[in-house]
Amino acid sequence: MTFASKKIKSNRKLKVFDFRPIVLILGTIGVALTIYIGYKSSISDRKLFSISLLALFAGLLFECFRISGNYKKVILIFIGAYFLSLINFMPSIIGPNDYFEKYIERWPYIFVLIFALGFAIFNTDKVTAKLTEGISLLLSISLLYWTLDYDFNTYNTWFEIVFLIIGFSFILFSLLNAFTYLKLTANMRLALSIWSTIIMFAFAADNIFRVFSSGDIESSKYLSQSIYIGIQYFFLGVSAIYIVQNYLLMASFLPRKNENYQNDLKIIKKQHIDRFSDQQVLISQSLFCILYAVTLFGLNYTYQVLPRHTMIWFVFMTFPLILQLPEIISEKKYLY
Repeated sequence: MTFASKKIKSNRKLKVFDFRPIVLILGTIGVALTIYIGYKSSISDRKLFSISLLALFAGLLFECFRISGNYKKVILIFIGAYFLSLINFMPSIIGPNDYFEKYIERWPYIFVLIFALGFAIFNTDKVTAKLTEGISLLLSISLLYWTLDYDFNTYNTWFEIVFLIIGFSFILFSLLNAFTYLKLTANMRLALSIWSTIIMFAFAADNIFRVFSSGDIESSKYLSQSIYIGIQYFFLGVSAIYIVQNYLLMASFLPRKNENYQNDLKIIKKQHIDRFSDQQVLISQSLFCILYAVTLFGLNYTYQVLPRHTMIWFVFMTFPLILQLPEIISEKKYLY
């Protein structure tokens, strides 16, 4: 075989596998299952969807589009999560009719969980936001408000006492870093990253419990109450991705039956260290952070405008946007 013949063969295009038949088959099965589920739910006493769930999913989609900016990617994750969630109904289809009654209310929550998990996995770099001294400070202030509003200052149990001692120690540590220019060593960044993850996880657990305990929008008698509940579900949807991501970060530290766990632990520690920026935050920004958070938390504590879990997530989402306002305004001026 000559060199020319080899070159000719190397330039031949490889036949690409056609996925369209598989997509068509899965699409047909998905549509058929959707029609079946819709029919069964129409004659069932159980609700398939509620306005509260739609508000939750609206918040989830809003944050996914904001983070990703890639509509095609979000839609593909949506389709994949939808088909995976349909597997939830397989036992009810092949089993007794009573099974369907149990599964019909789980489906939306399973779909939201799979969608949030899939988005967090495929967008790890964007979802796992870079932590800074400012974010650590904001989390610490939020923890102070959370503790005060929860009335943990009664010191009823040893667990609460230990929690408060550890919590206030890390709060002071966060304040020290935010208002000084101490060098952020690897160990300091590791500690602050783990501490921030623990706080976010605690806030997430409280958020989920409180939102689902507040009832549905349909059960509210007044429009103001419906809006009040809807805002809580919307912010739960916004925070769902971060809740999943922080759970994955917490679960990664759990010991596993793996001979390479020590090596895995080193990788996990490195991820936390790299996650926390070694750049110093300006003291003026730290002061503005305290002023903004304390003002909103103080007003909410006094007048109870929103539940504490919703107000905390509201501050989390709005404070970075306010910091970016000068850049956005300057860019618009430059364009004009």
